[in-house]
Amino acid sequence: MDDRDALAHNLLLTTDSYKLSHHFQYPPKTEVVYSYFESRGGKFPAVCFFGLQYIIKKWLEGVVVTKEKLEVAKSVCDAHLGPGIFNYDGWSYILEQHGGKLPLRIRAVPEGSVVPFRNVLFTCENTDPKCYWLTNYVESLMVQAWYPMTVCTNSRAQKEIIAQYLHETADSIDGLPYKLHDFGFRGSTSVESAGIGGAAHLVNFKGTDTIAGIMTARLYYGAEMAGHSIPAAEHSTITSWTRDRESDAFKNMLEKFPTGAVACVSDSYNIWEACSRIWGEELKGLVEDRGKRGAGPLVVRPDSGDPATTVVKVLEILGSKFGTSTNSKGYKLLPPYLRVIQV
Repeated sequence: MDDRDALAHNLLLTTDSYKLSHHFQYPPKTEVVYSYFESRGGKFPAVCFFGLQYIIKKWLEGVVVTKEKLEVAKSVCDAHLGPGIFNYDGWSYILEQHGGKLPLRIRAVPEGSVVPFRNVLFTCENTDPKCYWLTNYVESLMVQAWYPMTVCTNSRAQKEIIAQYLHETADSIDGLPYKLHDFGFRGSTSVESAGIGGAAHLVNFKGTDTIAGIMTARLYYGAEMAGHSIPAAEHSTITSWTRDRESDAFKNMLEKFPTGAVACVSDSYNIWEACSRIWGEELKGLVEDRGKRGAGPLVVRPDSGDPATTVVKVLEILGSKFGTSTNSKGYKLLPPYLRVIQV
């Protein structure tokens, strides 16, 4: 272990500063501290519980106290708060008597459970009476479960809305797991937060471009492959062909990815022109050929404008060029080889 690991992955330093002094503050003869975590309320009537297992496996499981980490923590805390505050004896006891493993019992509802507000989601208690101070020492870390729970709860609510409208307008809801795709990596505050939030999204959906979320699900939840994506263009790969050769850029996407779904951003210059002239005329034969070969759909991506109006107009243009069918509920459908995604 190098100094960076003793600093960066040190449970002893993964708390709030004021908790470093709390072992002095409990009443004499305290032996057990039992704490619980609940959701007090919010936008939705219930919370989808997820994320605690990640915290436990990354930070609390196995040997987490070593002599090196103990000395590093003491040095940091002495400089931070002043000598004599850090619970050196308490952590030394855990190292010597428990082999560096935490004498804690954590109980929780099954992850993925939907639990009404104001119900206990997990509890934590010490199992060694000399370590009563440890229960709430790890509180600061454990309550970070709020973030994956919030993402998971929001994602589930969005899934319910999508499912409602699929039931109302579609003949099948089989595609529901892929109706909300996660492109959140670049908007996350860190790689770790992208992994945590990305994994939380994958509780409800299977479509993601956030590889960090896939890896978090694999490393901490045993999910071999929790999400999927497809080849897709970005503006730089399209505009590198120049405006006059946008059609060539689109054609290149169809030729380089002849099977399976492929997505092509189409608003680099003029989304209406791209849908009408390029896709609907110049490359229409190639697009239709994907349907004849059962090769997988072209996914046209408008990436700007008001989604409520832009998507509808794109659908209308593509429908006028490629034709539509009507499902059993009276709604028009594009051919199965042509789809639209709005990011």
